[in-house]
Amino acid sequence: MRLSGIEVLRGLTEADLREIEQTSAWRRYASGEQILDRDSDSRDVFFVVEGQVEVVNFSPSGREVAYATVPAGGFFGELSAIDGEPRSANVVADKNCLLASLPPERFRELLQKHGQVSVRVLTRLARIIRICDDRIMDLSTLGAVQRVYQELLRMAKPDPVTPGSWLIYPLPRQHEIASRASTTRETVARVLGHLVSDGLITRKEKTVYLNDRAALKKLIEKMSDKGAENAR
Repeated sequence: MRLSGIEVLRGLTEADLREIEQTSAWRRYASGEQILDRDSDSRDVFFVVEGQVEVVNFSPSGREVAYATVPAGGFFGELSAIDGEPRSANVVADKNCLLASLPPERFRELLQKHGQVSVRVLTRLARIIRICDDRIMDLSTLGAVQRVYQELLRMAKPDPVTPGSWLIYPLPRQHEIASRASTTRETVARVLGHLVSDGLITRKEKTVYLNDRAALKKLIEKMSDKGAENAR
């Protein structure tokens, strides 16, 4: 079953998955190709069967603001399918993709019929709200350098090999980190360079190791305290 790897559909029977597959429209997208425009009339939900997509918006000046990366096994487009309102962002293929799109009325039927799917969708929406709350707070209280630090902490996961260590793999491209932190690629490059020089991180190809996660947190706090003092 081609939808068996979609996390939100985990636990559905083969018959249920086959019905969703037959109801969905299937399409491949090349890397960099626009999948959804913010002004689109589409209200479908998309399942990422292969590849990866980026959810982005653009400021009036044209600067890209990245909201999320959706890898294979994920889904997107549920907001418009649920409330019928226009899309809240643009979606672009980050890699060559195979997507299955489900009409909104069928998606709502899916939620009503399968409680476990509804709970996973609610959990995802709650996570999105929490992330938005955190980023609003970051924009309101942190400078650009601090926001890059915060984004690195947010992306870091426990090292499965070394207990107590943290790493980022794969490290997103600098312009992607810049979009998430609402700053410039040049600022991200400068911050990463300083962190490497100070020994707080180590870069090895596509992996960044946080040598002292606690020190990075304290650095954000120290800069915040300094900014508060200067504002007095």
